[in-house]
Amino acid sequence: MSHEMVNVVYRKYDGSLHWNHRALLLGEDDHGVWTGCLAGASASKGIAPPITWQHAFVMLFPRDAWWTASFNAAPHKAEIYCDISTVPQWSDGQVTMVDLDLDVIRMRDGRIILDDEDEFAEHQIRYAYPPDVIETARATAGLLMEAVTTGTAPFSTAPHWLSQVT
Repeated sequence: MSHEMVNVVYRKYDGSLHWNHRALLLGEDDHGVWTGCLAGASASKGIAPPITWQHAFVMLFPRDAWWTASFNAAPHKAEIYCDISTVPQWSDGQVTMVDLDLDVIRMRDGRIILDDEDEFAEHQIRYAYPPDVIETARATAGLLMEAVTTGTAPFSTAPHWLSQVT
């Protein structure tokens, strides 16, 4: 099965390059657009040398929400990793969003973590986040904590898309 490749580009609020990598475009459903990466794929943080992922994963890019989500294949210790971000924007084979620091993580052992609150506080000052961006990021993190904790779709079971990359 051949898939179109897309560029996944996270930036920081000042426009600087953050995490970026290539991914397979898998398809769309009611939750948004899904991409996948095979074990052994690589990514770069900013302009740093690439790192290699040991485990396959799929990513969900919702159409109108301030987050993205990664669903990791076992034995990755984080089952689900959600980045609070601006709404993903698609253009010319690329999806781009601004990473807003906060992360909601469901560990494979069931723990739910709200991560990088310190970075979020620092970056509100460094990047001068507008009040509406701060408010939306916090509200989105709260909604995701609830959805991931209760297993609301798409966080109920491993997405079928994961079988396309494992």
